[in-house]
This record gives sequence, C-alpha cells and structure tokens, in this order.
Amino acid sequence: MASPAVTRSSSRTRILGSVIVVAGILALTACAPGGNPETGTGPDPAGFWLGLWHGLIIVITFVISLFNPDVGIYEVQNNGGWYNLGYVLGVSIAFGGVGGAGGAAARGSRK
Repeated sequence: MASPAVTRSSSRTRILGSVIVVAGILALTACAPGGNPETGTGPDPAGFWLGLWHGLIIVITFVISLFNPDVGIYEVQNNGGWYNLGYVLGVSIAFGGVGGAGGAAARGSRK
C-alpha cells in the first residue's frame, strides 16, 4: 500500500499538470483571431490571385516591414476566404510546401 506522503505528492502533481494544461489552452484561445471588420471594404478588395502573390513574397515583405511600419504582410481589405486560400497556398509554396515531405518519408522507409 502506498504511503500517504506518496499519494499526496502524486495528487499535487496531477493537479499542477491539470492547471498547466488549462492555462495553456486559455493562452492559446486568447490568441485566436477575431473577425475582420475591414473584409470586403474598399473599391476593390484583394482576391485569390493577390493573396497568392502576397503569400509568395512573404519573406521579402516581412523584411521590409521590419524597417517600414507602413508595410504589412497581409492585406486587411480582402474578399475573405478566397484571399486567405491564395495567401496560404502562396506561403506554402514560398516555404517549400508539403509536397516534398511525402517523398522524404518514402525514401526514409526504404532504407
């Protein structure tokens, strides 16, 4: 039978672990983006193709944005889902995407 000191210690460890997990989940949900009130505004909001271009040039834009506060890496005035899809595709192409990962995994399993 476990001594009371060991039981108390494992109980405290579980409680501390639970508190850390809950705090982590709360921190992550606090970082979740909200709605964009500027979506679809302006005379010609950015669409899929502009989102794709912005995703492709993200590294260059990021470096410029470090020195120029008027440059952003994401167009706020966009048409929503289509711009976001183009942006994500552009970013994945710019950073190599996931296409090579399958080939690397297959090559690794053959050895």
